Amino acid sequence: MSLSQWLRRLYSLDTLDTRFTTSSKTPLSAAPIDPTRPLPGETNGTTSGAIKPDSGATPSKWRTPEFVLYCMVVSICLIKMFRVSYEISKPSHPNYAKYSSSLSPGWIPGRKFDDTDAQYSTFRENIPYMLVVLVLHPLLRRLYDFFITTRDGSVESMLQAKAGSYSSQVSVADDRLTHRVTFDLYFALIFICALNGFSALKVFMILYVNFTLATRLPKEYIPSATWFFNIGMLFANELCDGYSYASLANTLSPWSPYSKVSTGNGFTDNWGSFLDSYGGLNPRWHILFKITTLRLVSFNLDYYWSLGRGNVSPVEVSITSRTNGYKITKADYHKKKQLDPRNLSERDRVDSPAKQQDYSFRNYLAYVLYSPLYLAGPILTFNDYISQQRYQPQSITTSRTLLYGIRFLICLLSMEIMLHYIYVVAISKANPAWELYTPFELSMLGYFNLHIIWLKLLLPWRFFRFWALLDGMDPPENMVRCMSDNYSAPAFWRAWHRSYNRWIVRYIYIPLGGSGTYGFWGNARAVFNYLVVFTFVALWHDISMKLLMWGWLITIFILPEALASYLFPKRRWQNHKTAYRVICGIGAVANILMMMVANLVGFALGLDGLQGLVHGIAGSYSGLVFLATACVALFMAVQVMFEIRESELRQGINLKC
Repeated sequence: MSLSQWLRRLYSLDTLDTRFTTSSKTPLSAAPIDPTRPLPGETNGTTSGAIKPDSGATPSKWRTPEFVLYCMVVSICLIKMFRVSYEISKPSHPNYAKYSSSLSPGWIPGRKFDDTDAQYSTFRENIPYMLVVLVLHPLLRRLYDFFITTRDGSVESMLQAKAGSYSSQVSVADDRLTHRVTFDLYFALIFICALNGFSALKVFMILYVNFTLATRLPKEYIPSATWFFNIGMLFANELCDGYSYASLANTLSPWSPYSKVSTGNGFTDNWGSFLDSYGGLNPRWHILFKITTLRLVSFNLDYYWSLGRGNVSPVEVSITSRTNGYKITKADYHKKKQLDPRNLSERDRVDSPAKQQDYSFRNYLAYVLYSPLYLAGPILTFNDYISQQRYQPQSITTSRTLLYGIRFLICLLSMEIMLHYIYVVAISKANPAWELYTPFELSMLGYFNLHIIWLKLLLPWRFFRFWALLDGMDPPENMVRCMSDNYSAPAFWRAWHRSYNRWIVRYIYIPLGGSGTYGFWGNARAVFNYLVVFTFVALWHDISMKLLMWGWLITIFILPEALASYLFPKRRWQNHKTAYRVICGIGAVANILMMMVANLVGFALGLDGLQGLVHGIAGSYSGLVFLATACVALFMAVQVMFEIRESELRQGINLKC
């Protein structure tokens, strides 16, 4: 294999996640899953189960004069963007003195490191410890499996002995589930206690109450109780700052002499302060508990939907619709198909309910506290977790996992190099004198701030997914496209934090009615549902007005695209594809500008910082000229994005983002 072929495979969508190149309805054994196989479009024939090329895809335009010009302009712009960002980060710049003290010594000779982003700084500091766990966890899993194999006999002999009947094969799968869940649970208990110290008791209490709500309440109360409890916990955890034991001790027994303990220097303090002093590696447990809340909801609602199954076998059921909100009738289960539980498609793994006995407290704890995905995800539904524990996904191969790990290291190196040479985060946090920057420089401050946000989120998500892949679990990839390769607001959110988006769609958007019907009222309903969704997303991230405004801005900025889709439906432009592409390009430029504004408000500069940035860019004649020029360049970049997606369609890949 040549270097170019290896690089193509390294950066192929198939290496990133087989979900991108295989239909969600296609069982994995029917799909091409080996990364050494030809990529989509490299062979004339098609493999059974692979996504077939889209008949509506247009012929390639890459070698036309139009797109040669576009690619040349985009390449020149990229070089200038990096150069300008490097220039404003030099010590010779007048603003350098305002933020130089916040820079740290770097590992690249002669360069300092922008360590001002707290989120990435925390991840970076803990990389050595996470690497130890990354190696230790799979090794302990293999030792445990070896012990079980030695005690119960070889797996091969068990399979040979039990392969005679379907029920025997199911028994083998049940044994695998039991063994894996047992290890997951014991490791998770140690992991959570080391991570959160005595605060782990608070986590266990919340988990127990949530499980009790799902399994003890009458069926009709489960959804409302689940949402009320978990949204209430998001607010309570934040407002009470994680419920310090010291505050609890003073509240519960302020008059009791037993609330005091002696300290080494002769002073006294309550017993709560003693417990708080052993907060583990992450004393602020409630900050990262938000991702756990999503798994609590997933278990409860998956369990609730399983209650409508009756006596139907879970491996013979395909849930076809949930248009009645959370109410599932027997009609939903009338369309049956014989499913091989060893070879379910992704959709079947998610939608097919687990067995009733699988919704046990032990499985629930193992799922919610599953160590590789506990801190940051990606998010697996409970049904998918149980299915993958029974039968290892065929998408996991040694070569693909290795290539995925290499891609993570390349992303990490890219982030490190960028923060050694481009100090846009430190500049933005130093309240700089915006008037010292040209409009182009100001736009690059905003642009690279967003890029660093993208990378700082991508890195932990890919690290923890890599850990899960090493452990034999295949969660969804969170980041589908580079931040710069997006032009549609709804499509952007389908590609950004993808597993969270899928969770939102399954547990909020579809029960609300989704996009409803086509036409004006269907779009209006979709916009209302987007408002509900992004309000929840904003509050889930942080209970702050800044993020709430971000969520509402996202919804407002979706309106023009929804209206344009209604006024310019694609089906009416089949005979004028070039004109339609130009119209879409103009709208996409406006979309990109609006998305940048919303995300800068929510995650980087806030309203005050954004006002200074916008005034510096659009507050002068030269700034307006730059803005017009930038829009022309963006239009060309959008045309390149369009053609990238057409290329994917020609290969049979439709990511819908």
